[in-house]
Amino acid sequence: MAPRPTNDRWTTRELSRETWPDFEGFFARFGGVQAGCWCMYYRRERPNHAPTEEERIEQNRKDHRRAVHAGTATGVLVYAGTIPVGWCQFDRREHLPRFDAGRKYQALVARDRSAVDWRISCFFVDPTARRTGVTEVALRAALAGIARRGGGVVEAFPTTNPRAVASWFGSLGTFRRAGFRPVARFGASHVVVRRRVLGRVARAPSRAAGSRRARREASTRRRGPPPPRRSAVPSGARRPAARPRSPRTRSRRS
Repeated sequence: MAPRPTNDRWTTRELSRETWPDFEGFFARFGGVQAGCWCMYYRRERPNHAPTEEERIEQNRKDHRRAVHAGTATGVLVYAGTIPVGWCQFDRREHLPRFDAGRKYQALVARDRSAVDWRISCFFVDPTARRTGVTEVALRAALAGIARRGGGVVEAFPTTNPRAVASWFGSLGTFRRAGFRPVARFGASHVVVRRRVLGRVARAPSRAAGSRRARREASTRRRGPPPPRRSAVPSGARRPAARPRSPRTRSRRS
């Protein structure tokens, strides 16, 4: 997928086989980010109990790569030029099942059984690019990706505690500005927010700018060619001779 320009500073691309090396290099610069998670924590129903820490981190990397190649994992990379500086993971609810297994979320579901189609689970921004709008750029790109896939109800878990790491979950203000509304508290420092995203329907090429001309041409074909212009003089008749003009009389100068 080609880069999508957002402004003069940032571009975004979705995670895919093509962009996996960019994601891999970005996360490798920061140790797989957040204890070597490689953004697999919420993709698992249960923890990864590898024998050693190194094996756990490597297993996370391999499992995420496998999910990307299978088409069951997605997200958004934010670039400064050709260098990734930001990341947002979004996916369908069933691909991020860790939330459902938690007791806090189960208590919420018992009170609110609203259908949720998508989740935005986490962010990461290069420390040198923080407080520059990267998180909001990533969030807008994620919502656009959801709209291209048909839209639906989107759920996220931003932080409300300024001491919490907002660069991992996003702040409540960021989601409010994007049209989300709070649904319930989620622990001591988070809140569940939701928003409905409308799907985008691609227009057929025939409805582009040239459609008006196509309709005019079709109407002309239905009517047929215009009839020949009729002459006022019957065929074979001689046209009357033109009356001679009377000469102008010139007044003599005295």
